[in-house]
Amino acid sequence: MKNKLWNLAMIFFVSATILLSIRSVNLKDDEKYYYQNYKQSYRIFSPEVPKDIDFAGEKVPTDTFYVYENLEREILVNTYWHSNTLLLFKRANRWFPVIEPILKANNIPEDFKYLALIESGFLNITSPSGAKGFWQLLKGTATDYGLEINDQIDERNNLEKSTQAACKYLSWAHNKFGNWSLVAASYNMGVNGIQKQLDNQKVNSYYDLSINSETSRYLFRILALKAIFSNPTQYGFYLRQADLYPIIVYDILEVDSSISNIPDFAKNYNLSYKMIKELNPWILTTSLPNTSSKIYLIKIPQKDMTNYFKLKDGQSKNLGIFGDRKVEE
Repeated sequence: MKNKLWNLAMIFFVSATILLSIRSVNLKDDEKYYYQNYKQSYRIFSPEVPKDIDFAGEKVPTDTFYVYENLEREILVNTYWHSNTLLLFKRANRWFPVIEPILKANNIPEDFKYLALIESGFLNITSPSGAKGFWQLLKGTATDYGLEINDQIDERNNLEKSTQAACKYLSWAHNKFGNWSLVAASYNMGVNGIQKQLDNQKVNSYYDLSINSETSRYLFRILALKAIFSNPTQYGFYLRQADLYPIIVYDILEVDSSISNIPDFAKNYNLSYKMIKELNPWILTTSLPNTSSKIYLIKIPQKDMTNYFKLKDGQSKNLGIFGDRKVEE
């Protein structure tokens, strides 16, 4: 009996040892395969830098070494900062159609939509200096161009009105410089700041200026997004229209009196206060005082527009967005 137990124990021990040895070999093989596969499959490429690119119809002198390398830097950053650039693609699908016709109506080149994109990422953020909205307007500039800002309202967060205000600034700056590249730089550094540097350095081109790091990168960030949006697949972004944020269709409600309680107002339309705020971020509080009978335009989503999946109905599932939209699966 003892011999039988001893034999069974030995058989179990040997079997376990063999199994562990096989598992150890498999683990080593798996690890070896893992790293082989990693080496074979993982690739990082240096994306193409366009030699012929313009900003607002003005040719970029990419044959100058530091111009080319500054542009390449921003293309690398935006190509390989995948999560951020993906979000820019998604948001741009919703907001470019709002901005583009306003730029066109004000004779501002369409390339300036990328300026708003790099300023805010199409989020209603507030900068450390107090600039707000998609166009990152400072309070003084905003009020100078007709935007209302008080404790209840901040029209810097009204995309249509803030785009109009930005257009007024851009048009004024262009009358001064006669050059759209300098206009873009002045949006970051100020007209007086750019003019002072032009005078001090005795040049007349943005690309010849030696200025602070932020402004020296500013236009190249715009150009990088223009290049990537013009040809997404060239930079590794294989997306479909269905992957992007859909446009929200809404009705406009004219209001010429006070709204004492916006949550109650929202309930009258079977909406939440949150939904009203999402479509009308210029409203800051739960009330809208209006003693002057000013007409405010409040966006109310059309039927089914609060259902995200219905919003996305009809979006193409073929490969191709923006510059690649013509591509078919």
